[in-house]
Amino acid sequence: MLRTIQIGSHVLAQGTFIRSLGNGRIEIDTGNARVSGLAVTGPSPRTAEGLSFIGAFRRAVARGYIGALGIAALGAGLALSTPAPLHAESIDILNVSYDPTREFYKDYNILFNDWWVSQGHDAANLRQSHGGSGGQARAVIDGLEATVVTLALAPDVSAIAEKTGKIPADWQSRLPHQAAPYSSTIVFLVRKDNPKGIKDWADLVRDDVSVITPNPKTSGGARWNVMAAWAWAQKEFGGDEAKSRAYLADLFAHVPVLDTGARGATNTFVKRGLGDVLLAWENEAFLALAEQGEDAFEIVVPSVSILAEPPVALVDGNITSEAQRETAEAYLTHLYSPEAQALALKNYYRAWDLSQAAPEDIARFPELDRVSIDQFGGWEKVQPEFFGDGGIFDQIYGAQ
Repeated sequence: MLRTIQIGSHVLAQGTFIRSLGNGRIEIDTGNARVSGLAVTGPSPRTAEGLSFIGAFRRAVARGYIGALGIAALGAGLALSTPAPLHAESIDILNVSYDPTREFYKDYNILFNDWWVSQGHDAANLRQSHGGSGGQARAVIDGLEATVVTLALAPDVSAIAEKTGKIPADWQSRLPHQAAPYSSTIVFLVRKDNPKGIKDWADLVRDDVSVITPNPKTSGGARWNVMAAWAWAQKEFGGDEAKSRAYLADLFAHVPVLDTGARGATNTFVKRGLGDVLLAWENEAFLALAEQGEDAFEIVVPSVSILAEPPVALVDGNITSEAQRETAEAYLTHLYSPEAQALALKNYYRAWDLSQAAPEDIARFPELDRVSIDQFGGWEKVQPEFFGDGGIFDQIYGAQ
């Protein structure tokens, strides 16, 4: 008899029933191993309802909702997939991240598991979740069981710490570079041959220019965009706050739509064809060039931008075992390894360690004036002043 069991909190396996173990647990034979777990009640695979169940199971595996561990032949000619090695003790790691990191962490998960297995461990079940950084932080606050968070800026991690207690207040001291394993900046992505002649921030408020940027209330990348614009305005207007505010107000008057996250804004610009210029993470701009071709877009580097440092953190309050803690800590620490740093550079992030990076990846990044957020008092001051309820962004955008 075919039975399905649950191993841990997220992993399912199917195989032939062997025996009952009590308390709802059974042992099954997957075809390449005998494993035990909590029996999952489901319809017979010989019925239409059962085939629907199997289809749903297959889709869940394909999409990463269920760990693809030891899925064996189902009997009666029903096979889900080629059996894979089964590790009953496989550790689940859910990385809740921001929009533009999808490609990097997909590559990093492979790199990490290869290294982790070489250290004598079973491969971890690594899963990713992506969205606007602010929205991702709220999801964790509301109960999304992230094992680690890799978000766009420190206030989003600190919000989880403050509102849930699941991350310690001193989380930035636990890893190098204030827990930021790589950095980035904000650049302009324009259409091929730069038809509007956009060169710097002053050009973004011309009457004939339309700007695409996500919503700073939901997107960490958008908050970096705002602060990059503010850095230029402060330099341009000699620190005059009134003129800097007026510039921000004028800038957002040229924004036709506010997407919730950086990837959504990129799609609006690249795929929907809206806007003359996209304010983008540098890595997102390079990715657009790589995917669409240099005959479609160009990157314009402004005279002044921001030193963007996306941080990472362990969500201690969601850790369920010492084995999971060990794996999750290694997952974050290994981001600083020379191999992972080279991978980050390959994925268009500015790495700290260039020792194993390809020369062409190092040469890709231009020098520019990247202003630190500390120049404006750090995120502890900037977050409430600019992006809190009633802050500068609300004042300039609500008045339009």
